[in-house]
Amino acid sequence: MLRILGKASSINVRKVLWTCEEVGLPYERRDEGPELAQNPNGLVPVIVDGDFVLWESNTILRYLAGRYGSTALLPRDPRRRAEVEQWIDWQATDLNSSWRYAFMALVRRDPAFDDPRQIAASTTNWNRLLSILDTRLATTQAFVAGADFTLADIPIGLSINRWLMTPIQRPILPAVLAYYECLSARPAFLKHGRSGIA
Repeated sequence: MLRILGKASSINVRKVLWTCEEVGLPYERRDEGPELAQNPNGLVPVIVDGDFVLWESNTILRYLAGRYGSTALLPRDPRRRAEVEQWIDWQATDLNSSWRYAFMALVRRDPAFDDPRQIAASTTNWNRLLSILDTRLATTQAFVAGADFTLADIPIGLSINRWLMTPIQRPILPAVLAYYECLSARPAFLKHGRSGIA
């Protein structure tokens, strides 16, 4: 059985848990395990699939979809797959970078993140990127990579949950809010995304 190492409160662990639920893959989650030492960054999640150990959450998502045959989540067609992967990568690079300072200051209350100007700049950039997403979702009228739910919706959906749960001033983004409600019809998102955890 697949083992997932890392606390269930971690946004990156929750990505993996949600993916397993969508694929219908049985798993066991543990906070700790000796395989955590194989991630040189010292971060979670780490998965153990038989004798195979893998770290880096978005790589794990791609691996699980590919290994367990979920072409609905990660299409085989190179163009469709690229559309999915560009949004996964956008979330990991641009979107994650935008919210880090504000989130650490306002939710984690880390004293190293106490500069009001940087909190404001992070919030402004976070809202700007969510406005880009709002435009995209208004175009697709469905999911981030098009008409169907894909792997890209998992990190994006968790990021929106974090945005909505962080005490910041937010613009009204109708397409983002409609998308969030659409995701909320999925039991796996209610369990691992819209679960009261930012």
